[in-house]
Amino acid sequence: MLSGCQSGLDNVRSVASLIDVSAPLKSYKDESNLWHYIANRQKLGNQNHQRVDEHIAWFIKHPDYLERVSKRAQPYLHLVVSEIEKEGLPIEIALLPIVESAYYPFSYSHGTAAGLWQFIPSTGKLYGLEEDWWYAPRRDVLASTKAAVQYLKNLNQLFGGDWLLAIAAYNAGPGRVQNAINANKKSGKKTDFWHLELPKETKRYVPKLLAVAKILQNPSRYNQSFEKIDNKAYLKAIELDSQFDLALIAQWTGLSIDEIYTFNPGLRRWATPSALPFTLLLPNSVVLIFEKKLNEAGERPQISWVRHQIQSGESLSYLANKYNTTLEQIISVNELRDNTIRAGDYIIVPLAQQGEAYYTLSEGQREKSRLNAQKSASKVIYEVVSGDSLWKIAAQFDTSINNLVRWNHIQPSAPLSIGKELVIWLTNMNQTELAKIAKTGLDITRKITYKVKSGDSLSKIASRYGVTVTQIREWNNLSTSNIIHPGQKLKITISVVNSSLS
Repeated sequence: MLSGCQSGLDNVRSVASLIDVSAPLKSYKDESNLWHYIANRQKLGNQNHQRVDEHIAWFIKHPDYLERVSKRAQPYLHLVVSEIEKEGLPIEIALLPIVESAYYPFSYSHGTAAGLWQFIPSTGKLYGLEEDWWYAPRRDVLASTKAAVQYLKNLNQLFGGDWLLAIAAYNAGPGRVQNAINANKKSGKKTDFWHLELPKETKRYVPKLLAVAKILQNPSRYNQSFEKIDNKAYLKAIELDSQFDLALIAQWTGLSIDEIYTFNPGLRRWATPSALPFTLLLPNSVVLIFEKKLNEAGERPQISWVRHQIQSGESLSYLANKYNTTLEQIISVNELRDNTIRAGDYIIVPLAQQGEAYYTLSEGQREKSRLNAQKSASKVIYEVVSGDSLWKIAAQFDTSINNLVRWNHIQPSAPLSIGKELVIWLTNMNQTELAKIAKTGLDITRKITYKVKSGDSLSKIASRYGVTVTQIREWNNLSTSNIIHPGQKLKITISVVNSSLS
């Protein structure tokens, strides 16, 4: 305890030594910069506390951090401030996404929290942020901001108007904060935020927000700078009454596909959701041209369709995979009663205008980027087999479940689908340990069943799993004259050390 207290005191002293005491406290006359507008309207008070100063010390030692984050906040900040002011919350709440996600809307934490406000699925569902195949509203800037504002408003009422307790509850959950309050009451202790026994993360969470707010009041005093953001709306909400291919939106507006996803990070695929109406966010600079094109298009559909004649052996699941859509979408569009289809019949399927790679920030392409990412560690692409669990895979590769969740943006509670590919990063220590296991002669192999896909060859499969064509033939009693075909199942014995290392 003495060591921890000394460390805190040292941090406070380091803050004092680094602050430019000659810099006066500011009240900004020019509010054309949105950061100045926020600084002038703070309501939580100038909280002087050692835990706040410790965070200020960190920011002083990392002077470029807030500048980078403030640049990232540029498209979203005015929208966030507007929603907060509309509901009468302290304007400092607009700084909370700095603490939660560094204002990065694609952020995804080890606890499966997503978006600027880092909603977890269960809380998101309570506030109307339930996702479907097309759309993840926890990442949608407008939808998640409205939900976060309502959630914080409810928490504030729950804790009798104490905003520090409400913010703590946003991080730790209201039950945990209330339990801490009850424990202090029972012991005759104070029940304000600073005296509660809360998780370490929450004890740091509130002071970090207060540190950002304090720095914002006079950045130069702390050797900080915030990227200027104009105090006017950057994005405008457009209500769509039909589904849109994102390639068409790019064509109409002149925006890049990356910009469309960045302004609308809740979009998971190549088109806006099929559930209507849908609110699309576009920069004010392109709204007029988009609305003009929309009027000119009239009632014409804004996504492409293909009319497919069903062949013998095809299923709806096969067609959904072939056309990069869902079984439910095909059933809905074609008004089918069930999954039954007959050879010779026709169905219609929504079809992307461009190839899959064009939609660079779709969920699928972001996952491919993770699979192809390069780090200093070695990467294993592991294919899930029957009987696997995150615990089992983590133990097998000497890593943690949290790492698997973080590396692959998956929910720890969701079942793993057989055949799903997971990225696993092996540090030098991991590799050393695996090498030791290999040398002991222990069994470090796994037997899997591989379903042959279109375009596969034995050499291609062998290369993928780090085995030889001869071995695959032996394991499956195949002669050199045997030809593999799509759908055929092959038994393969893979090594957890060598399989698919890149």
